[in-house]
Amino acid sequence: VEPYGPEQGVVDITTRQNIQLRGIRLEDADKVIDALHANNQTSFQSALDNVRNLVGSPLAGIDPHEMVDTRDICNHLNDLISLDRETGLRGNPVWGNLPRKFNIAVSGSRDDFAHTNINDIGLEPCAHAETNEMGFNVVIGGYMSIKRVAASVPINLWIPADVNHAYTLSEAILRIFRDEGSRGDRQKARLMWLVEEMGVDTFRSKVVEEMDSYARDVRTDVAQPHPTEPFERRELLGVHAQKQEGLSRVGIHVPTGRLTPLLCRQLADLADAYSAGEIRLTVEQNVMLPNVDNDKLEALLAEPALAPSSPLQVFPSNIAGNTVSCTGAQFCGLAMIETKANADRIARMLDERVEVPKKLRVHWTGCPNSCGQVQAADIGLMGAPAKKMDPETGKMMAVPGCTIFVGGTIGEHAQLSTEPYKSNVPLNDDDLIPELLDIIVSKFDGKLKEADADSSPKSGPLAALRRIFGSSD
Repeated sequence: VEPYGPEQGVVDITTRQNIQLRGIRLEDADKVIDALHANNQTSFQSALDNVRNLVGSPLAGIDPHEMVDTRDICNHLNDLISLDRETGLRGNPVWGNLPRKFNIAVSGSRDDFAHTNINDIGLEPCAHAETNEMGFNVVIGGYMSIKRVAASVPINLWIPADVNHAYTLSEAILRIFRDEGSRGDRQKARLMWLVEEMGVDTFRSKVVEEMDSYARDVRTDVAQPHPTEPFERRELLGVHAQKQEGLSRVGIHVPTGRLTPLLCRQLADLADAYSAGEIRLTVEQNVMLPNVDNDKLEALLAEPALAPSSPLQVFPSNIAGNTVSCTGAQFCGLAMIETKANADRIARMLDERVEVPKKLRVHWTGCPNSCGQVQAADIGLMGAPAKKMDPETGKMMAVPGCTIFVGGTIGEHAQLSTEPYKSNVPLNDDDLIPELLDIIVSKFDGKLKEADADSSPKSGPLAALRRIFGSSD
């Protein structure tokens, strides 16, 4: 992307653990695609009505609490959807014309770093209650769109956690969806609508029958009970011990997932020096250096690329460090607002004005398609129309705005926030910042810093709290 200038030539990490290269000219695209394929990467199946890239565990193979190493399974599923069996080349017409797009996530631990609840197929690791064989409970139908936001549903199905079973299950569901899914109303053409039309039990039976028809010696069972011992979802940013003695993983925050060529080179240099050239991505749009020798951690953290003045941070703030954003209006024709720049700027303003006791996940999306997954966030902002008084004319005028969602959760008991908390909020700082401060204090135990405590609004949740407690604290 470097030849295309600092405004256009950027790299975005997405909420599906992949990257989007910006600014590529059409006359150069074939060379880029060929180079990707030479490095076992592909841009095929990344748009239109097909299967998007696989999402797996960013801790695969290095996690002390790992239940399933997702790497081999994800690689084979990627080949299922994007590799032509006849030619051996990337580009598979078999799954290139589905009723609508399709997402698959393979989780490796109870943390569910892959977010199975918002994927069409979600594989959740779970040991068999009788044999203790590791397998997957299958959930299906999760998605986000303009028409509807739906969490995946269990279909009372368990499969062993190996390539053959994951591959066969996915192929069976894809075949049923491709040939029996609705192709009429595109807003009702995702997998969930077909499952609801058939009924969960009927759909499950069809899947098992389809799997058996492939004669691949597969076994299925009813869903197995998930573990009930207390478990807290772990952090991906920061420094954490791996299961390999003497090695650690280092999660690095990338503001809103956007990388300039300079930042890309800096990350590549860090990887070459400390993680044998390996870089992993997360659905939170950040990067991870695995297998860092503990003896080199001090030197890594002292690198200029990770200095306090750098955009790249190992220990970022609680708000800016947990902000996620879709592409936004700069590069997406569907977005109603610019998200990347606004998300980072406003997150930093909030960090300056309020203290929060833990990580606060703030997601931005430019339109109701919700590529920024705002319904899964603690606080989600979705681009929307708004109106504001024009002081010169005294009339209401249309301005960029947002709809705010509050209370989404992630992890093994994830819940989506599907009802707006507040709609049509103008995007300008004078209107949006007070709204967000109110939410942070009233819903997430935030405490205003002194300057904002003195100038806070006289109505709303913050004002009510002060009337009760009699102070800004």
